[in-house]
Amino acid sequence: MPSLKDVRNKIVSTRNMQKITKAMKVVSAAKLRKAQQRIVQMRPYAHKLQEMLSHMSGSTEGSDAAKFFDNREINRVLVVAITSDSGLAGSFNSSILKDSVILIKNTYASQYGAKNVDVLAVGKKSAAFFKKNGYNVAQEHTTLFKNLNYEAAEEIAAFIIDQFLNKNYDAVDLVYNRFKNAAVYIPTTERFLPVPPAPEESHVVADNSHGTPQKHYSPDYIFEPSQEEIVSRLIVQSLKTNFFRALLESNTAEHGARMTAMDKASDNAEDLLGKYKLAYNKARQATITKEILEIVSGAAALAG
Repeated sequence: MPSLKDVRNKIVSTRNMQKITKAMKVVSAAKLRKAQQRIVQMRPYAHKLQEMLSHMSGSTEGSDAAKFFDNREINRVLVVAITSDSGLAGSFNSSILKDSVILIKNTYASQYGAKNVDVLAVGKKSAAFFKKNGYNVAQEHTTLFKNLNYEAAEEIAAFIIDQFLNKNYDAVDLVYNRFKNAAVYIPTTERFLPVPPAPEESHVVADNSHGTPQKHYSPDYIFEPSQEEIVSRLIVQSLKTNFFRALLESNTAEHGARMTAMDKASDNAEDLLGKYKLAYNKARQATITKEILEIVSGAAALAG
């Protein structure tokens, strides 16, 4: 049985740990509220831009903008793995790293075998993992989330776009955690470049008499001043905005994951405290019983 001093030290250390986890939970909750407000405001704009961009894929044939939709043979691939800069967030980082490795070794197995898969690591955890495991790291951004802003995201997105247009890469995929709520995030893999076209039948018109789907159509845009100018500017803006949205999604999901992890850690610390207190009481009672027995034995010896 452990001594009273050992059990007392465990109680003190567990209490101190619990104070830290509760403080981290409060900090993450405050950061989550701000980050959630940003992503909620950003999503409608980013999604509408992406929708318009996808529908314009058929309107770019023969123009310079068509290169953004160029589905050429995939020889070289860039995987953008977005994690956090710090840990203590449950499986937040490990899920992204796992999905990235599966994407590289399964989907792009032949390209990986030819060493034609590069990784753009966003977050310290991503950079450390891929460098340690011998992957080709094209760029690493390890302080981006300290002050996440559109300018920093725009710079990275511009680099990715230039690499694709210069045919250094034939496909670019994003791997990140999409925020759902404070307790749930969804590991997501999506194609960044070339821009995926929208489904041919994207809108449904219901029949007025029976309420059943009757007609499918895709929107037809009127361009002013010119189609080529509008599409070219919109494509670049949409790609940069979509990349910034992915960063915001990941950042918001990180705070939610850390808040949840710290809440569970605080509960576990409370359970440990209960066990240690019980062990302390047992040890204390055993010590008292032993002292009483010694006193009684000594008194009996003197009386004898």
